[in-house]
Amino acid sequence: MSAASVFLGAIPDGLRRHGGIAGDALAAAAGALLVLAFAPYAAYPLAILCIAVLFRLLDGVSVRRAAWRGFLFGAAEFACGIHWLYISVHEVSGAPIWLTLLLLAALVAVMAVYSALACALGIWLAPRAGAARWLLALPACWTLLEWLRGWFLTGFPWLSLGYSQIGSPLRGYAPVFGVFGISLAVALSAGLLASASARHTRLRARCASLAVLAAVWSAGGLLAAVHWTHPAGAPVQVSLVQGNIPQSVKWDPQTFAPTLDLYRKLTAEHWSSRLIIWPESAIPAYQDEVQQDYLDPLEKAARAHGTDLLIGVPIHDWKTDAYYNSVISLGGHDGVYDKYHLVPLAEYFPVPQWVRNWLELMNLPYSDFSRGAARQPLLQVAGYPAGVSICYEDAFGNEIIRALPQAAFLVNVSDDGWFGDSIALPQHLEIARMRALEAGRYLLRATNTGITAIIDAAGHVVRTLPKDTRGVLTGTFTPYAGSTPYRWLGNFPVVSISIGMLLVMRLWTGLRRRMGFAK
Repeated sequence: MSAASVFLGAIPDGLRRHGGIAGDALAAAAGALLVLAFAPYAAYPLAILCIAVLFRLLDGVSVRRAAWRGFLFGAAEFACGIHWLYISVHEVSGAPIWLTLLLLAALVAVMAVYSALACALGIWLAPRAGAARWLLALPACWTLLEWLRGWFLTGFPWLSLGYSQIGSPLRGYAPVFGVFGISLAVALSAGLLASASARHTRLRARCASLAVLAAVWSAGGLLAAVHWTHPAGAPVQVSLVQGNIPQSVKWDPQTFAPTLDLYRKLTAEHWSSRLIIWPESAIPAYQDEVQQDYLDPLEKAARAHGTDLLIGVPIHDWKTDAYYNSVISLGGHDGVYDKYHLVPLAEYFPVPQWVRNWLELMNLPYSDFSRGAARQPLLQVAGYPAGVSICYEDAFGNEIIRALPQAAFLVNVSDDGWFGDSIALPQHLEIARMRALEAGRYLLRATNTGITAIIDAAGHVVRTLPKDTRGVLTGTFTPYAGSTPYRWLGNFPVVSISIGMLLVMRLWTGLRRRMGFAK
């Protein structure tokens, strides 16, 4: 951290101050570099360094310039971090290049607005550079805007700062404050580093900043050693099936029969497992279309072997003419989970009918699933209740904890084949690891093309299958009981702390002004 402090202190004033185009370029470069803090690169110290660079680049600039530099930082971060959406929209779904680039640019711009607002608000609330800005205003604003991004307009919490620390001592804050609590710790660490590197900071204040920085990281390390939950049974053998069906042919009628035969054969080789899990939409047909000739015999075999099956399959409700992205359980206890948090502009289109007609006229791909209930009965498999999520849903920690403390383990079925062999796959695995850590539960992750994995209650990957391979991952998981603080309080503490930091900052600056220390 001392080397980073020297580096930050070496940033010339001309790069930071109003009108410095070089400073704008450095803000964009720091945003692009931030992506390396996340999977698959996992260079977690870069998260603190990049945010600290951005904070220092806000010295001596106007609110408007701060917003611009925050926007450039966010735009570069998301352009580099979610470029894989091009694969799903153009290469897999077949949308025209112009529409793909337009949608991707729009999403990147919207995401960049959040970092722009965080920087602008931080400078507006704390116009003077110093401890009030770096240790209170900017970290609090960044965390609140990141939290807002996680739910506003259905939310897009991808690349939240906290995910980058799944392998660092700061991970200890996850079971207490969730991923946004770690984001606050990262932003505060960046502020402390910015404070320690500033030329006008006195030696005593510089030492104090580094001491607090060490305390933040030490506390995270100590919390990481705490076991908030406990085993509730003997290890259970599970098999996770990775069919590796290319997305380009998955729904091709000629691939239908071979796909069903593949999953049946892979399953038949692992009837010794207590639980077998197939990925999202493993069956490329609606449940009623394969119930009698495929699912019924499969369930009969499962019961004969004392095995439970979790299968991803779309469901058509003929009574309401609604379509659901679902997981069904076969074996000891039949049940259904319908996906609740759908992906906008992918699984549903929140647009008027005339837009849908235009999409059909232009022969553009789209789908429209119905949303499952927010509260659904837990599926009973392998003798325990399981908290099931489908693909993108595991990015929302406040929704995953709804299954707790009843759920003894978590299950996520995904199909990341939409994103090819890109960094989206390890990024998604990183998110799943955070959910296991927040919940204090094993998470079993079955995917179509990867990365299929067994994740323990501490967020560590126990076993995994390589991506783009066909096979079955067999291992054991342990059912858990008990609750983490995050399960009880959710995001309320970190939001309250962030707001409290802003209130303290206002009181502090007001007191200094009355005492004549600030103008």
